Parts: sequence; structure tokens; C-alpha cells
Amino acid sequence: MTAPLTPPQQPPNDPAWPPPPPPYEGHGGDPITAAEVLQGLVVTAASVIAGAVLGALWAWLAPAVQLISDGKGVYLRDSEGEAAIGADGTFVLLALAFGAVAGLVVFLARRRGGVPLVLGLAVGGVLGSLLAWWLGTKLGPTADVVAHAKAVGPEVVFDAPLKLQMGAAAMLAWPLAAMIVHLLLTGAFGPRDPEPGPWEGYGKR
Repeated sequence: MTAPLTPPQQPPNDPAWPPPPPPYEGHGGDPITAAEVLQGLVVTAASVIAGAVLGALWAWLAPAVQLISDGKGVYLRDSEGEAAIGADGTFVLLALAFGAVAGLVVFLARRRGGVPLVLGLAVGGVLGSLLAWWLGTKLGPTADVVAHAKAVGPEVVFDAPLKLQMGAAAMLAWPLAAMIVHLLLTGAFGPRDPEPGPWEGYGKR
């Protein structure tokens, strides 16, 4: 008679062997919390307040368009001047700077991304730009050019009201700069995703 064939080594009689795979989790992402929504609202409100500062700086730094009246009509003193373009350029440069600073401050305060923060930067940038536009025109020379010309008299040079020739495009400078700076900083210095474990992909079809 021969002995029954048995494997040379038996696996350990341990119910924990082999280790069970971790439960499968979806990839839908973490839900947005009320705290993150509040942070986004704070970013929006802070951007709107900063828009008042932008409007004051724009009214102060923008080159003035000079007008002159002959008693019958109002004309540009220098028809070939570039002051009107300079006013637009000043607003855009200031808005880009404010947006870049906003993106940097939000990243330093939060150190990570998130939909509410990005929306706060975008919406706050647009609202802040709109407020700056409105406030800058109010702080600048009066919009009633005819009355201003009559007040100063003929052949007297006076400043035209502050305007934005490319208003819609200028409104996008702040939010675009804020989101780009925040995205670059988050991608370069933000938290990294954890390394995949040995059971990565388990349960996928």
C-alpha cells in the first residue's frame, strides 16, 4: 500500500489568511461641506470689498482724456491721443494684479483647492470688477460733459469722464488671473493624492 498523496506544505489554518481586500469605494469625490461653502462666500465678499480699492486706484492712476469746448460743441483736445486706451490698460493691469493676489492669498489660507473656493474667486472677481468700474466712474470727472463744459467756459481744457472701452473683456481679467494663479499653486504645492495600495483597482470591471 502507498500513502495518500498530500501536498508537502499546508497553508496555515488561519481565518485571516489571505487578508480580505478592502471594501471598494467609488470615485465620486468627497461631498461639499457647509464649511467649504462658507469659505467660498467669504472669498466672494472679500473680493467685492477689494473691488472698491481697485476702483479708487483706477480713478487715481488712469490717464485723463482731455476735452475742450468752443462754446458750441465739445471736442477732444488731442484727437490722436491714447489716453482712452491707457484708461482701459490701467484697469486691466490693476485687475490682473488684484486677481493674482487673491489667488495667492486663498491658496496660502487654504492650501488646497475645492469647488466653493474656485467659484468664490470667479464670482468675487467679476463682482469686484463691476464695483471697481462703477466706483471709478463715480470718483472720476462728471459724466455730464455738456454741463461741465458750460461750467468751465469755452477754450478751457477739462477732463472727460472715466470710461472703459472694452468693459466686458476687462471684467474677466480679475477672475481669470485669480483662478490661474490658484490652480498653478495648488498643482505645484498642494497636497498630493495618496499612493495606490496593493488592492488598487479591486472590484473594477
